[in-house]
Amino acid sequence: MRVGMFLNYAGGFREAADEVAELEAAGVDLVAVPEAYSFDAVSQLGFLAARTERMTLMSGILQLYTRTPTLTAMTAAGLDYVSGGRFELGIGASGPQVIEGFHGVRYDAPLGRAREIIDICRTTWRREPVVHEGRNYTIPLPADQGTGLGKPLKLINHPVRERIPITVASLGQKSVEQTAEIADGWLPMFYHPERAAVVWGAALAAGTAKRAPELAPLDVFASPALAITERPELIAAAIAAVKPQLGLYIGGMGARGKNFYNDLIASYGFEAEAANIQDLYLDGRKAEAIAAVPDELVRAVSLIGPAGHVAERVAAFAESGVTTLAVTPLGRDSAERVALMAGLRAIAG
Repeated sequence: MRVGMFLNYAGGFREAADEVAELEAAGVDLVAVPEAYSFDAVSQLGFLAARTERMTLMSGILQLYTRTPTLTAMTAAGLDYVSGGRFELGIGASGPQVIEGFHGVRYDAPLGRAREIIDICRTTWRREPVVHEGRNYTIPLPADQGTGLGKPLKLINHPVRERIPITVASLGQKSVEQTAEIADGWLPMFYHPERAAVVWGAALAAGTAKRAPELAPLDVFASPALAITERPELIAAAIAAVKPQLGLYIGGMGARGKNFYNDLIASYGFEAEAANIQDLYLDGRKAEAIAAVPDELVRAVSLIGPAGHVAERVAAFAESGVTTLAVTPLGRDSAERVALMAGLRAIAG
């Protein structure tokens, strides 16, 4: 099992690079750089490429709507070049709050866009002429105010690899099925190993049945919070530290009836709890919404507790099909985070 971690997207590049170099020395396989509405992920990934030698560097994630498909392909090829073939392209739809609210781009057709972007990226990396003829990315006809001068072009540079791994963040049934069909990796959020098969098993099976034979088996990610400790007060503090993110996503990332994360937690068996958290959050009672997140849910989607318990949970994630743990270590500083990751590396083998 690969062991990796997500970086804090609000941190400084130089401080993060110093920490990542220590993480690499501790045996961490991968770091993922988010791109929300802070600094862009690409700048930090390029900076990290110069400070590391072995580990995989992953975008976690680049949104589908913020770059053209060919720019995404060019960016991935460039990051793969400067890292010496160590880049992994993580993409995803994000949500209307970020895409429409921050970027001012209509949030539409995430399934179709993901499929076309993956196809165009792979075409670009093979240095084949790119033809935009999909439903979401197409050359307009002159009558539609196009110039009529557009023609297929191919990438000038020769990429380090013509098949850079693509991991897709997805949650819904159709998007997970499509991910299992065409992507190299799958990155769900709030992964519950004991409930994953119930929620996504059919979609994964349907997508795998259509998967091209040249694709390797799907790399399944999980991104739990990590705290390895024997001390009850630190376990309680770690559980409390996870609740604000769960409360935000369950309660505030969407309207009533249009919240992917609320639907997911409800499908885990926390339907009443998810509805209550959302009601509290949308009523402006955010502290109460966070407090309403069940400890049982936090424990299920996290790696928190003594080393023996964490080892049992790692085994549960592996048994459910997870092949990459990209965790968020709940350390107070760099030294604690590096120690936590070294501990997880020892547990995961």
